[in-house]
Amino acid sequence: MITRRQLWALLALTLMWGVNWPMMKLSLQELTPLYFRASTMLLGALWLFAYVARGGERMRPSRTEWITIAWLGLPNVLGWHTLSIFGVQELASGRAAILGFTMPIFTVLLGAAFFNERITPRVRVAVLCAGIAIGLLLWHELQRLSGRPAGIAWMLGAAFCWSVGTLQFRRAHLTLSPMVVTVWMLLLGSLVLWVLALALEPVPSPGSFSLPLWLSLAYGVLINYGMAQLIWFGMARDLPPATSAMSVMAIPLVGTLSATFIVGEVPHWQDWVAIAFVMMAIGSVLWPSRAATPAPTASQ
Repeated sequence: MITRRQLWALLALTLMWGVNWPMMKLSLQELTPLYFRASTMLLGALWLFAYVARGGERMRPSRTEWITIAWLGLPNVLGWHTLSIFGVQELASGRAAILGFTMPIFTVLLGAAFFNERITPRVRVAVLCAGIAIGLLLWHELQRLSGRPAGIAWMLGAAFCWSVGTLQFRRAHLTLSPMVVTVWMLLLGSLVLWVLALALEPVPSPGSFSLPLWLSLAYGVLINYGMAQLIWFGMARDLPPATSAMSVMAIPLVGTLSATFIVGEVPHWQDWVAIAFVMMAIGSVLWPSRAATPAPTASQ
């Protein structure tokens, strides 16, 4: 039975990660995508490292665990976080969130293809719903002269990487806690992103940053990579997997609604219908059943 405190935590997480999508879009109005991801990820990971280390967790990986952490970080951090920020740059933030949270569908399909997980009638419904949602958004982008269908490819690639990383994480043999593993993945991933940013993008001038940009960067560090991560892992430990995973369903809706107030995006009818189909798809996969599956371990 979910407690009132857990219910409030679930609501807070949904709001934090939902609002994060337009906050990223706000940051990208002044800052290039790789520098944005590299800076917020590094500072957020350091914040998390200090917090988790104070709790007495073992923070030092063994020699073999370093290899596993680096391998897990490729899809979970470099794949998801890098491709998704390019997707947000190209698309409306609410639309990017809708596509990003098709991840559970990819997870189920990949699990069936490579790990002999059974395709149930629920999964067939989920795939159909997700396909309709993607088709609606792609149709709208192709209709517009200034449409960004490449952004859809970025976001679907990000969702695919997240699903691959989730499957790998479930099967990894580690003695460290999932929270510590995630902190190290973020630290290592941020170093790679800094190298890419320095090589591929012009160096930003912090002196020219506006107050909204500083606020959005602080949100990314303290909320997206900080408080939301702690709430997520706390729920993953304390709640049944299906219950904590159901918070995923409302994040695209919160992202779309909040984008209207934060960056002035006006959703189209295709966005609302796509949200409905994505929520139906995720719900059909994650809704509690007799055999619940573990919740995803990756993050925003």
